[in-house]
Formats: sequence, C-alpha cells, structure tokens
Amino acid sequence: LQEASLFKLTNFICEEYNKSWVEIHYCRLKAYSRNKTSLHLNLTVSEPANNILVHAKIMKRANGYKPFLYDFTFDACEFMRKRNHPVTKIVWNVIRNVSTINHTCPFVGLQMVSDFYKVQIPLPLPSGEYLLLLNWIFDGKPQFATNVYFTFVEDL
Repeated sequence: LQEASLFKLTNFICEEYNKSWVEIHYCRLKAYSRNKTSLHLNLTVSEPANNILVHAKIMKRANGYKPFLYDFTFDACEFMRKRNHPVTKIVWNVIRNVSTINHTCPFVGLQMVSDFYKVQIPLPLPSGEYLLLLNWIFDGKPQFATNVYFTFVEDL
C-alpha cells in the first residue's frame, strides 16, 4: 500500500431525506493544520435497517465535476457479510478502523465515523480534486447522502 503524498479532505456535505428514520447529528470536517483535515460523521438510525443499498459515484474536477471511473450500486448488508465488492472493499479498508459501521445488518442506533484523515490507496490515482457521492437507500427509499470532496496528489 502506498500512502498518498497528499490527501486532504476539502469539504463534507450530508443531506437527510427522511429524519424519521435517519437523523444526522454531526457532519463536518475539522482542520488540524494546513494539510491535515479530519472527517466526523455522527448519525442515528431510529428503525432497524436490514435492506441497505449504497449508490456510489466518483467524480473528478475538470471544468466542473465530471464522472470518473466508478458509478455503481451495491448491497451494503451483503458486503458486510462477504466483503465481495473490490472497489467497496478499498473504501471499507480506508474507514474501518475509524468507524462503528463494522458489523452485519441490521443497523440501528448511533453510527459514526470519527477522526478519519489517513488514507492509503492500493491503486494509482491521478492527481486532482475528487468528489465521492454516496446515496444511502433503505428498503428502496433514499434516506441520506454523504458527499466527500478531497484533493489527491500522486506520490511520484
């Protein structure tokens, strides 16, 4: 695994669609220094979620954000049981040590990602500004979205 010479989170936006099922308490970045920013997400799932789909899309900035490489939907409950999706597994390996989202379905109660800043990406990624769009769908209905903006500089 190669650690990025520069990986910096630049913005983090969350949007709730159904507060009766998912309530986001905390969704922000915390700046520690000029080049180190950490992500914090704290939300409560009020009813058990057993059927979770996540629509993920990676965008790269080039005169606006344009689709880049990946646009897919995966079954989060199946992934937590089998770890069977290669791209999702890369993201999972990046957040698993700073998250409470580390068990199989159902998801209920407090869920969080805390102090996420260190990233090791096992694939080459061109330098640039990126946007990771995640739409979380419970029982076929969109519940919330998380949009992570970051800058990546390739280690040459």
